[in-house]
Amino acid sequence: MDIRPDALDRSAPSVLLVEDDERFRERMARALTARGCDVRAVDSVADAIAAATLESPELAVVDLKLPIGSGLDVVRALRAIDPTTRIVVLTGYGSIATALESVKLGATHYLTKPVDADQVLAAFAGQDVTQEAPTVEVPSLARVEWEHIQRILNDCDGNVSQAARLLGIHRRSLQRKLSKFPTAR
Repeated sequence: MDIRPDALDRSAPSVLLVEDDERFRERMARALTARGCDVRAVDSVADAIAAATLESPELAVVDLKLPIGSGLDVVRALRAIDPTTRIVVLTGYGSIATALESVKLGATHYLTKPVDADQVLAAFAGQDVTQEAPTVEVPSLARVEWEHIQRILNDCDGNVSQAARLLGIHRRSLQRKLSKFPTAR
């Protein structure tokens, strides 16, 4: 599939790429630039907000998991700066809760890594983005628990004490669970 910027009805769309993985960020920036996009690549929530405030992008590709903060913070900020910015959220840990939350906040599309520039541009153009169909796997109990905790924590706006009360566990136990990375399916 060969998606060109003219499919987006723009001669050189400005793209803000927010990705903490340096290798992926550089590759995606090169690929988008080769397809005629004007790319600004940053690696943090603060840099993304600063870049968007300086010059609002037409398109934004935002990684969900960032070192400090979340890609959802970037989506909120981009929407506040310019509601016309189209946003695609990328994640290595896809879950229904984060997909719904990102779309609810205003993301145009939600893609699970690995993803290439053509798939990103197709998502912006409103075309069907066909990613390889994942094999049907039943998630482990630990993974389901982790997603449930993340959903409750999100509902509590990040308040660990309130989330612990709702989950019926001690706050320190919840903090230990949150310090661990999500388990594989």
